Amino acid sequence: MAELNHDRSRQLFDEASELMPGGVSSPVRAFISVGDHPFFVAGGQGPFITDVDGNEYIDWVQSWGALLLGHAHPAVVDAVTRAAARGTSFGTPAELEVELARLVIEMVPNVDRVRFVSSGTEAGMTALRLARAATGRDKIVKFAGCYHGHSDALLAQAGSGVLTLGIPGSPGVTEGTAQDTIVVPYNDLVAVKAALDAWPDQVAAIVVEPVAANMGLVVPHDGYLEGLRSLADEFGALLVFDEVITGFRLGPGGAQERFGVRADLVMLGKILGGGLPVAAVAGPAELMDQLAPVGSVYQAGTLSGNPLAMAAGVASLRAIKEDATLYHRIQERARSLVRGLVDVADIAEVPMVATAIGGLAGFFFAEDEVVDLDGANASDADMYAHFFRGMLDRGIYLPPSRYEALFVSATHEEEHVERTVKAAHDVLTA
Repeated sequence: MAELNHDRSRQLFDEASELMPGGVSSPVRAFISVGDHPFFVAGGQGPFITDVDGNEYIDWVQSWGALLLGHAHPAVVDAVTRAAARGTSFGTPAELEVELARLVIEMVPNVDRVRFVSSGTEAGMTALRLARAATGRDKIVKFAGCYHGHSDALLAQAGSGVLTLGIPGSPGVTEGTAQDTIVVPYNDLVAVKAALDAWPDQVAAIVVEPVAANMGLVVPHDGYLEGLRSLADEFGALLVFDEVITGFRLGPGGAQERFGVRADLVMLGKILGGGLPVAAVAGPAELMDQLAPVGSVYQAGTLSGNPLAMAAGVASLRAIKEDATLYHRIQERARSLVRGLVDVADIAEVPMVATAIGGLAGFFFAEDEVVDLDGANASDADMYAHFFRGMLDRGIYLPPSRYEALFVSATHEEEHVERTVKAAHDVLTA
């Protein structure tokens, strides 16, 4: 089939590349890993986005999971429009902050207090600073393949062994910053126990994506999150759930509710802001009240609690609470999508494994189930790139990286699943 026309997008990308590093404001948007150039979006509606060349796509990325309600949801657009008319930023407390905090506390288990910030990276920085202050310890256990923002300590990667202290994961990250980060494989409780044994009374927190969605979609083994909770309790560390992605996507109460496992602190974002830049750290009063101005742990931000972002968040969470069938619908769509993709791959005799949970879906071109970063790395990158390009030419927008999840919105219908599966059949059997 003929490729879609992307002339205007290519022109814009050439211009952008002279103005911004790589022509983008975030690396994965450059489409480098899928061997393509990015398209530039003109607008979106529900499950669709349209680019500047007039091409329309079924969007399974949905602003990397921020848009549970789909693009340009009327309630969110109206709330932001009305808020903007009153002023875009005040740098003072506003009533909408109180309302959004109240909604978070009503919906998310084990939360008494909320501190709003502007990004998931800020939430990660704040959660770890608070955990270190509360425990009087320095070290952090994190998991290879789990992403918690681009703060220095959390960019540390695993060394040759599971007990090797982290080395800098990016130029500009000092060894001194990275040395307090211990990186172990996801889904491996033995490795966590070994790390805690190796550094007794030194680990402030275990920080984890309860469902890993930054190495593709990798679900926790049965008992894994419960095991992390037990180990945290045994060794006096805090358990921090990074629910920037899973918060309000696995259910109204996120992973804590879905799996019945209590976190000491939870990081929220994406859906919390309904498409605007909002994130948060939340938890029990005895921990959260150690933040300034009540306590001595300092954190601040001029645009924290921005009224436009608060308005979008309030509208989004209200809409979630009012839609009694939302989570059933998105889970069924996600399951239907991965079933269809696997069936097509079987017909084409292409190895594929896939999974879905809540409004998250994911697949790898691989023979065996992927349970950690090593498995994700072993999947077929060239096949994913080929598949991505073929699907894009057929009007289906998938994540431009095999290390990202697919996001189902409330506006995706079975017809969109069917169109996606049909396109996948055409690509894989061509």
